Amino acid sequence: MIALILLWVGAVLFLNGLWLLGRIGDREIAVINFFVGGVTLLAALVSAFRGGATFDDIGFGALVLLFSFTYIWIGINRFLQTDGRGLGWYSLFVAITALPISIELLRGATTTWDYWLGLNWLAWAVLWFLYWALLVPKRVGVQLVGVLTLAVGIATAWLPAYLLLRGYMAL
Repeated sequence: MIALILLWVGAVLFLNGLWLLGRIGDREIAVINFFVGGVTLLAALVSAFRGGATFDDIGFGALVLLFSFTYIWIGINRFLQTDGRGLGWYSLFVAITALPISIELLRGATTTWDYWLGLNWLAWAVLWFLYWALLVPKRVGVQLVGVLTLAVGIATAWLPAYLLLRGYMAL
């Protein structure tokens, strides 16, 4: 399931980066955000609530929901034309949540996958923090956040998903 989630997270981050750079319109970007928010929501709920779900399954579902809600909120904001401050504060909450996840994963890493996942959570924490900095105190430029969103989407999700789906990388 991780490859499926990563593929679509890569797609939405890539397109959100293009949107932040002015290449996609506000209402149109909502489509991919709602779709990926729905796909990741479904994956998270299946993982957490299926029969025989383990503590790890529930934890995986809980963490995926951080992504799902982000994308759904972006979609809603684009339709309602809001200023995004609420999403900004949520992004700070997620950044603060993601940082210790990254540290724990890196401390306990024994495989390439473990290190990769720990570094991904660090990249995602930085990105969510930048969304807060963009939307609330407005201390970073939209161009910077757009370029980093593109890069993080490709490096942490799209490329690894492709490698997993094609069998070039294993968990």
